[in-house]
Amino acid sequence: MDTATLQAFVEVARTGSFSVAAQHLFLTQSAISKRIAQLESQLDTRLFDRIGRSINLTEAGRTLLPQAEAILTQFEDARRTLNNLSGEVTGKLSLAASHHISLHRLPDTLRAFVKSYPQVEMDLRFYESEVAYEAVVHGDIELALITLSPESDPRIVSQVVWIDRLHYCVAADHPLAERENVEFDQINAYPAILPGADTFTYQIVHKQLASLGLEPNLGISTNYLDTIRMMVRSGLGWSLLPETLIDQQLVRLNTGSQPVERPLGYIYHRERTLSNAAGELLRLLKQPTT
Repeated sequence: MDTATLQAFVEVARTGSFSVAAQHLFLTQSAISKRIAQLESQLDTRLFDRIGRSINLTEAGRTLLPQAEAILTQFEDARRTLNNLSGEVTGKLSLAASHHISLHRLPDTLRAFVKSYPQVEMDLRFYESEVAYEAVVHGDIELALITLSPESDPRIVSQVVWIDRLHYCVAADHPLAERENVEFDQINAYPAILPGADTFTYQIVHKQLASLGLEPNLGISTNYLDTIRMMVRSGLGWSLLPETLIDQQLVRLNTGSQPVERPLGYIYHRERTLSNAAGELLRLLKQPTT
């Protein structure tokens, strides 16, 4: 048994597909099948039930999965620890960031990092915050820059880097734009343009409206805030947007409610030793912006 076979097993278990696992590991599907067959032979047990196109873990596979994930995590941790001894900032840095942070918060820091450490191989993925969070939990990536969860998780280290202040907005020519003060029931008379129900922004809006006995009058849903801004600009509805996205084509509505803020920052797994590259990126993120 080696880490390559365990990695193949874990990837097939997570994706439920030999072909998708092969794509993620940059291997052929036959190579993945051979590694799984080798592992099943070594353990003398079947790890997957293959019924038609469906692939499911057997009881043995379900038992092995968390142990295999732990072994891979420990192996990677040991390798990073040894690499860190040199003090050099090299190797691969796997990083996930939400689309909003990637576009509006990260570019300057990333530019400084790449300039200072060109020898680092950057694996940057654009994920929704919830997806990036799970990737860190499962050890798929080293760092994530996301909207931080209001609920703490003992497995995760999190640190606030930025605070986003959010405002209810409409287009400059919207019927509500000229009003000095606006009630929530007046806003909700028009269609909302909001991200998915599992996002921080939606949950804030839902909570505020629910306190008044209202449900969001949802017109359009998309998780891309820049797309939402464009739709609000076009007069298709109202939304709750970060002030970094508000321009002259949008008008902030005065609802009389407390300011809405969401914390943005980084997370990593508590049991994972960070690489020198990750440590340097975090150092740059903590530096005050000018």
